[in-house]
Amino acid sequence: MNKNTLNEKEVDILLVGAGIMSTTLAMLLRQLDPSLKIAMIERLSDVASESSDGWNNAGTGHAAYCELNYTPEHPDGSIDTTKAFSINTAFEESLQFWSYLVDQKILASPHFINQAPHHSFVSGDKDVNFLRKRYQLLSAHPLFADMQYSEDPEQLKKWIPLVMAGREPTQKVAGSRVRYGSDVNFGALTRDMLTALQKMGNFEILVQHCVTDIDQQADKRWRIRAKNKMDGPHSYFNARFVFLGAGGGSLALLQASGIPESKGYGGFPISGQWLACTVPEVVGKHHAKVYGKAPKGAPPMSVPHLDTRIIDGKKTLLFGPFAGFTTKFLKQGSPWDLATSINPTNLLPMLSVGTQSIDLIRYLISEMLQSHKSRMRALQCFYPEAKPADWFLSVAGQRVQIIKKGADKAGKLELGTEIIHAADGTLAALLGASPGASTAVHTMLGVIETCFAKELKTETWQVGLKKIIPSYGQSLVDNRDLLVTVREHTLASLGLDQKPL
Repeated sequence: MNKNTLNEKEVDILLVGAGIMSTTLAMLLRQLDPSLKIAMIERLSDVASESSDGWNNAGTGHAAYCELNYTPEHPDGSIDTTKAFSINTAFEESLQFWSYLVDQKILASPHFINQAPHHSFVSGDKDVNFLRKRYQLLSAHPLFADMQYSEDPEQLKKWIPLVMAGREPTQKVAGSRVRYGSDVNFGALTRDMLTALQKMGNFEILVQHCVTDIDQQADKRWRIRAKNKMDGPHSYFNARFVFLGAGGGSLALLQASGIPESKGYGGFPISGQWLACTVPEVVGKHHAKVYGKAPKGAPPMSVPHLDTRIIDGKKTLLFGPFAGFTTKFLKQGSPWDLATSINPTNLLPMLSVGTQSIDLIRYLISEMLQSHKSRMRALQCFYPEAKPADWFLSVAGQRVQIIKKGADKAGKLELGTEIIHAADGTLAALLGASPGASTAVHTMLGVIETCFAKELKTETWQVGLKKIIPSYGQSLVDNRDLLVTVREHTLASLGLDQKPL
């Protein structure tokens, strides 16, 4: 690329992808240093249109209150709560950040988040015993002290009437509940933050532009070419730091950057679908997110749940997700995404994962080929009186799970998220999926700690972060008084007021 290209813009920060991750990082950096010149590039005509879109995810404020896959049971019967504690504290950081934005009038209101109690529900002796043990372990800690538990069908009917209606009276059941669980419209939150960033100035966003070149120069800065999809002039940026937060599109961009840390990474795409219901008589009887246990061999994103969704003030119920296999890395991507992601550095890991994942692939294909009748049978395990005519199929967002080299050089499939950093701290990329958006603040703080370590040592940034996130640098697991203070404020600020529902 010609160094003297016309229209080349000098920026401090360039973010690729206008979703919840990039936007969260932009807002955090703007609060820490208003002088930073920030630019964002989005390939679609609107922001937050892929995984961040309200209809492309479950909208669950993932806090490990109800997600049973975050507390796996070992063969000896013991339950590992490590992930539940880490996810819960990460979500508390998100709540603190969002409440700060509302308190400071940066966001006009917390309309993007609504109270929706988080429930776990199981049946049968084995799973009831598991849920009881899980409740006993979690509720003993202040983080989960407000969790309720019951094996009484009458109590469960009050909590989750649709789930209990028409159920066999002799069936052994159990449920847990945290009443101030939440439903989050991450698309609305993203759009609100981007609107605020544009009003603050020193921020530019280009939509319908694709990054076609990304090269690091001798001075360690990055020169990026963004192709205008509307046949207008291309844009060129010279950036001190680049963040690749383009969801399923991040892998190709990471590979194009050529940084050594990108070697060996691949992607395993998984699609999703929901059964949706908008019938007022049905929707009005359920206000909760109810999670069960995943079928054997199913990926974490396929844990079945019956969810209240509130998007733009309208209430809908979703059940699923039903997983599927595709070669696209984005919902609005190309069928060639998987093939073009393969290169000499990741070929062996991807082949290794492919041979180890036959059962998973078979499961995904079987999910994709299900009929409406078979999907309804799965729903009726949750909601016995569900009527097929009340439910329709809705396509969810695309997820790309991480494939990487294992310790023995064989490939391994990572069902989570990971940040890949350049050694010099000038570039970072987000790969992976769940729990994703709910932990965006914690994840982006990790980017700041690694790539802005020098700035983070200054008093200005330290004071700024503690103002934005009062628990920053402290442990909510160990500091009960801090937890109580922080949680009381965030719940009140965001309208999650702990009142019984």
